[in-house]
Amino acid sequence: MGKTADLTAVQKAIIDTLKREGKTQKEISERIGCSQSAVSRHLSGKSVGRKKCGKKLCTTRRGDRTLRKIVEKDRFQTLGDLRKQWTESGVETSRATVHRRVLLNQKQRQKHLTWATEKQHWTVAQWSKVLFSDESKFCMSFGNQGARVWRKTGEKEMPKCLKSSVKYPQSVMVWVWRKTGEKEMPKCLKSSVKYPQSVMVWGAMSAAGVGPLCFIKGRVNAASYREILEHFMLPSAEKLYGDEDFVFQHDLAPAHSAKTTGKWFTDHGITVLNWPANSPDLNPIENLWDIVKRKLRDARPNALDELKAAIEASWASITPQQCHRLIASMPRRIEAVISAKGFPTKY
Repeated sequence: MGKTADLTAVQKAIIDTLKREGKTQKEISERIGCSQSAVSRHLSGKSVGRKKCGKKLCTTRRGDRTLRKIVEKDRFQTLGDLRKQWTESGVETSRATVHRRVLLNQKQRQKHLTWATEKQHWTVAQWSKVLFSDESKFCMSFGNQGARVWRKTGEKEMPKCLKSSVKYPQSVMVWVWRKTGEKEMPKCLKSSVKYPQSVMVWGAMSAAGVGPLCFIKGRVNAASYREILEHFMLPSAEKLYGDEDFVFQHDLAPAHSAKTTGKWFTDHGITVLNWPANSPDLNPIENLWDIVKRKLRDARPNALDELKAAIEASWASITPQQCHRLIASMPRRIEAVISAKGFPTKY
């Protein structure tokens, strides 16, 4: 393979990604199985033959920077507000594009794309060996379940990314600076919020079905997560794989990536799948959580015990056929990430 025109769109994407990671042209050519001159011609822009492949991005880097500035002014804006302000700045686009642009930063998109290209040739049989896991929050109220904040990795504790909350029935005295006669003005009033009761749930699934659910009490740290692994993940693996080997998947939450957690997996001889940050569109268990939440809207539980019972019933109703279809979608998810150049996808 000697001409740039012979390179596929995927190979070109891999070349660009590896170049950004600091790889030499020789290393890149050996990695993707083409000549060094083909890599050189692609990087220098001297392509021949056919036109550039792939869908053209609907926004520019300048437009993306404008969106980031809009987000940074108020991290608690709705998607509609962000789109309106972005449109007013001269960027005409859809809500879906706004959503994709604010979720992943450039570094995360590159890792997203690199991960997808590495897994591009995995078969459904290989994905069937993966035990996918995740945590999800379920609320008694199915309307507004809290404010969304747009932030980057490492900004979790920044004041501008935090919103104070009040736990009912506690009361809080709030000072307001006003003039005489302004007592009833809307800008001088502060509404109170009663937050809905909720439960956090851990679950796992594979192509063969779902494992037992774990209702989590309190915050998840490394110690409590190891308890979940011991008492719920291992039984899930036993149920779904028996004595067969499997690969475990979880995201990059602090409790998951802790050194003590890594040692637990090493001691138990369990292989963990490397996973890109902020990639819910790649995890098929997210679709199962969505199925359960849709069913809960019909059940309308009125107490926490009813909520837990409804969650367990909905989870138990998920069939192996549904799980297998979701696992079979993994190659399509990978291709979608590559086509989107690392941006989040419809999944």
